[in-house]
Amino acid sequence: MRSRFKLPELATAVVVVIALLVGGCSGEQPPEREPAQAEPVAVPLQSQAVAQGAPLKEPAQMVSRNGVLRGELVVERRKVEVGGRKLWALTYNGSYMPPTLRIRPGDKVDLSMKNSLNEFTNLHVHGLHVSPSGNSDNIFVHIHPGQTFHYAYQFPNTLRPGTYWYHSHAHSMSAPQVAGGMSGVLIVDGLQEYLPAKLRHITEHVIGLKDFQVQGDAVRTQNLHIGASTNRTVNGQLNPTIRIRPGETQLWRLANISANIYYNIHLQGQRFHVIAHDGTPVDRIWTADSLLLAAGARFDVLVQGGPTGRTQLQTLAYNTGPAGNKFPQATLATLVSEGPSAHPAALPTSAFAPVTDLSHSAIAARRTLVFSENKDGSKFFINGKQFDPNRVDVRSKLNTVEEWTVRNDSNEEHSFHVHVNKFQLMSINGRPHHGHGLQDTASVPAKGKIVLRTQFRNYTGKTVLHCHILNHEDAGMMAVLEIVK
Repeated sequence: MRSRFKLPELATAVVVVIALLVGGCSGEQPPEREPAQAEPVAVPLQSQAVAQGAPLKEPAQMVSRNGVLRGELVVERRKVEVGGRKLWALTYNGSYMPPTLRIRPGDKVDLSMKNSLNEFTNLHVHGLHVSPSGNSDNIFVHIHPGQTFHYAYQFPNTLRPGTYWYHSHAHSMSAPQVAGGMSGVLIVDGLQEYLPAKLRHITEHVIGLKDFQVQGDAVRTQNLHIGASTNRTVNGQLNPTIRIRPGETQLWRLANISANIYYNIHLQGQRFHVIAHDGTPVDRIWTADSLLLAAGARFDVLVQGGPTGRTQLQTLAYNTGPAGNKFPQATLATLVSEGPSAHPAALPTSAFAPVTDLSHSAIAARRTLVFSENKDGSKFFINGKQFDPNRVDVRSKLNTVEEWTVRNDSNEEHSFHVHVNKFQLMSINGRPHHGHGLQDTASVPAKGKIVLRTQFRNYTGKTVLHCHILNHEDAGMMAVLEIVK
């Protein structure tokens, strides 16, 4: 496997801290200056069966009240606990696993972000249907050192419930900032309302999938190699314990909030019951033995406890292609079934939630987007061009439906993502695909193609589409989409 693209050094690391809540290491004061970067060191691959860890820790929460979530975001670098070690990391709220933002459809979110370091940053709310302009989900914003920027998001009442996430989208630095720790989960409540009454108040767990590489006493943010040895965590923990009663049903929010890598999730001896994908409730619950989470993808699933005992939540080995990366199998968490047995609930198998079906829509335009890269994997392109924020690559009309063919001319998979509006995945390599709902992320096979349909609703303005393998995005695989009246 060839060496992957190397990112340029950052002058400093940048982090965002959610100051409303105080993380576990918030009593520490940041140093007056950054420590010198240590020389790169080899880190062994994460063991396929690392020692069973502490109980799973749920992230702190910032919850909207009376239709509004207000808070302050402060940029900071801290030495915090990551995978059981004290490491310098990029943190939101002084924690490697930052607070979960929790809202409801129709809510307003007011966040002030203060950047106290000497690199610019910004914030993207991944997958959410919201304006891309002004002080909303505007990824063209640069929050420079010493500046404070006020984000104001007004979400529609039609916002679909499910699991989303938030992270830095600072171009050329999105991979190091997210790999350093700048990513967290965002939940739109209301998903349980589609479940039978007996399942509406079940235990739920955030399963935030983040990986970190180590350089000296810090989480690596420089010279990131996608296929390098890494440590895959759940909520920042190595192999935590998740407890469940035999027969109990739980809701797990699986979210790949890593910068670059894929997860192929498998729970030994069980099948996942999928109720939402990429923040969209499905029209019919479907089951799977394993779920592929490309970079940026999420699934909300129901899990039922088996007989008393232990089983492993794993990521199975996965290969993204001849020029891609081989991700080895690893244990992510240990599920412990114990305590008084519960009568297993009957899981719904009929219609679940209403969905938008674009298969019979009138098509206003058909486009082809070609993902490619140079021979050494150091430059990435869409339609032969690298990202330029001052150039509009795709101009689409509000209130229309378009069909896009995303063709991958490279020998490795890419994770396609578009902002503002979700899409319906129609086919993969010519085979019809029935995903039971809209999504915002899809893996494009090596030397293959996907066909999707997307509807431009409610919002105009400039935004982007890109590969969500952030090394590739930073190296040019992003294009500007402008939605016009």
